[in-house]
Amino acid sequence: MRVATWLSRHDPGYSALRRAGRAAIAVPALFLLGSRVIGSPDVALFGAFGSFAMLMFVDFGGPLRERVQAQAALAVSGAVLICLGTLTAEPVWLSAVGMAVVAFVILFAGSVSSVLASAGTALLLAFILPVMLPAPIAALGPRLLGWGLASVVGIVAITVLWPSPAREPLRAPAAQACRALGQRLRAETAYLLGGADPALLEARDRTVIEGDAAVAALHSAFLTTPYRPTGLSTPARTVVRLVDELNWLNAVIHQFDRFGPGATSAPGRIHEAAWTVKRAAADVLDEGAMLLAQHGGDPGPLQEAMRRLAQAREAVEEATLREPVAGRTGGDAAGPSGSALAGEREAEDFVRALDPGFRAQELGYAVATVAANIALTAHAERRTWWQRLLGRQPGDLAGPVAAAAERAAGYVGWNSVWLRNSIRGAIGLSAAVLLAKLTGVEHSFWVVLGTLSVLRSNALSTGQTVVRGVLGTVAGVILGAAALFVIGDNPIVLWIVLPIAILIAGVAPAAVSFAAGQAAFTVVLVLLFNIIAPTGWTVGLIRIEDILLGGAVSLVVGLLFWPRGAAASLRKALAVAYVDGVEYLRAVVDHGLGPLDQDGRPAVDARAPSLRAAAASRRLDDAFRTYLAERGTKRRPLAEVSASVTGVAGMRLASDAILELWRERGAVRGDDTAARQSLDASLRRLDDWYRGLAARLVAGDPLPEPAAADPAAPERLADAVLDDLDGEKGTASATAVRIVWTADYLEVVRRLERAIVTPVGVLRDDSSRSLPRSE
Repeated sequence: MRVATWLSRHDPGYSALRRAGRAAIAVPALFLLGSRVIGSPDVALFGAFGSFAMLMFVDFGGPLRERVQAQAALAVSGAVLICLGTLTAEPVWLSAVGMAVVAFVILFAGSVSSVLASAGTALLLAFILPVMLPAPIAALGPRLLGWGLASVVGIVAITVLWPSPAREPLRAPAAQACRALGQRLRAETAYLLGGADPALLEARDRTVIEGDAAVAALHSAFLTTPYRPTGLSTPARTVVRLVDELNWLNAVIHQFDRFGPGATSAPGRIHEAAWTVKRAAADVLDEGAMLLAQHGGDPGPLQEAMRRLAQAREAVEEATLREPVAGRTGGDAAGPSGSALAGEREAEDFVRALDPGFRAQELGYAVATVAANIALTAHAERRTWWQRLLGRQPGDLAGPVAAAAERAAGYVGWNSVWLRNSIRGAIGLSAAVLLAKLTGVEHSFWVVLGTLSVLRSNALSTGQTVVRGVLGTVAGVILGAAALFVIGDNPIVLWIVLPIAILIAGVAPAAVSFAAGQAAFTVVLVLLFNIIAPTGWTVGLIRIEDILLGGAVSLVVGLLFWPRGAAASLRKALAVAYVDGVEYLRAVVDHGLGPLDQDGRPAVDARAPSLRAAAASRRLDDAFRTYLAERGTKRRPLAEVSASVTGVAGMRLASDAILELWRERGAVRGDDTAARQSLDASLRRLDDWYRGLAARLVAGDPLPEPAAADPAAPERLADAVLDDLDGEKGTASATAVRIVWTADYLEVVRRLERAIVTPVGVLRDDSSRSLPRSE
């Protein structure tokens, strides 16, 4: 029981134990089949190491069908790499060049899919083994036979031997976050409509805590993987979007509660319509949570809830348009001057009166965005086999190939951490191949594998890993020698002990440490090679020599190529992301309020800036993960860094909301010069601040103080909408409402500044302050 408790704490879900248990059965079985039954050393070697690659070095997630498909793709790709490795094993220069090219392609391909990233080590092993063991073309058949046997056994093993449950790190936390936020919206509405009942207040406060905790758990699950947890399948691409969107939604709900319908003691039609949005949003989130909890569920109930939410959002806008401008007097007795002043006051009153409607519209848009991605997930999972084969995508989603090309293009940049790591890895492995072949050491592929296992993103981490790897290998040699001393040269006992050693070697890296894993793997190799040809414990000395060579190569490459690691790259990635984000923000405002072309469409296309902002966000995510994985002290507190990263997503989603707001151009006059001039001043302030932030990030200087609200903004905005107020009915046009709501979204981006530089609750640092019109 103590062992089980320890394992469950150090190996959640027994993932490492599952992999190790399967390998402990498959590796000895295939090695026995190849060496004793078939009588081919190549079949035995490639069968054994193929089993390691297929069962120990990969652990695909998702439903069982997707895992089997990934395993089959790995088998085919590995067979191709074995052919390439065999053909390029000689001469030495061709081996080194081939290793560099293959390593770069494999490592960089991981940028487009977490499935490819998780299979990187297994694919590299499939090339390293044949390229380091020169053999004639005739050996290709036995090698492929060994790999094929390992592939078949691997697919059977993951299906039959203690199959893992469907493991999707984001899906369950996303469903829980939807459920918790829906409960919060219901509790908040019940409290507002329940006469401030203390029991309802307590229930509301409890749901606030639960909602924050659920969203934080989702964000934590997102960051606990070494790479962005998304594949090229449509459901994987849609689910990963929910992380930023639910974070943003939680912040929107906090703002809604502060400035929404409950902020006034005299609710009117706008407030009543806003409460309806809140209830409809809760229904959508509940349906979305239920749909996420199942695979291929019926999206009908969710779409019906989304339809009701859309109607509620339309009702808010209609109520806003019907709301008379407060304090309207007509101004006839006051003369022209008095009429102008009265009009300005009415415009300012109108701008202030739109706050509750904006909060409802903002909440409705955020929830609709979350729900749309959940619905796309369900539609993608309900596609037939034929539709999947033809690449039919739900909605307007791009296909896997187009998505892969777009992602890869986003990582092509000298400041891309993924690109740098791919180049560093390719050079390191190529140098290891060259050194191992020129020195002629025994079991030279260990040199390359040693380089692969210890090369990290900065020189310090690489050096520390080399030390741990060598110490673990030395400990493994000592343990292996002790085991051989006890066992002697009895082959039967060696065969019995081998599966136990493999089991421990599979569990040790995850449950204990990297050094423990190296020690256990060294014991496995000592036993394995003594089964092949009894040489005693001295084979362990060869492994120490090879690990030292591999570590030396890694350390030199780490010192020569970007030795400082991800800290500087993270600052640059943040800077680029904020600059691209503010450019996208300007583009969407120009798209909505700029001139029209001859066909009546917006002359400014926001798609290109949107793609640049999304690519910068993915590069930032990569740099942040590498930064988190690096050892050593961090100059900035993690909460501050995380807030800076989260702010990028907030800016991008606010820009998306503005784009959606102006997508229906029926109420737009075209080139609205007054409105653009009003918003341009706010945009310039935002542009100046975020570009200043970017410059300070690159220089490593302290972050700037958040900008104060522009005191002239309310007057400029009032002037911009003055002509849109109906003098007879005392109401406003749809254009005026959209202009004011666009200004409100720009104010949301301004409030992000405080969240970025003062990470004590994103977007709630401003909650003690009112909106710009009273700030």
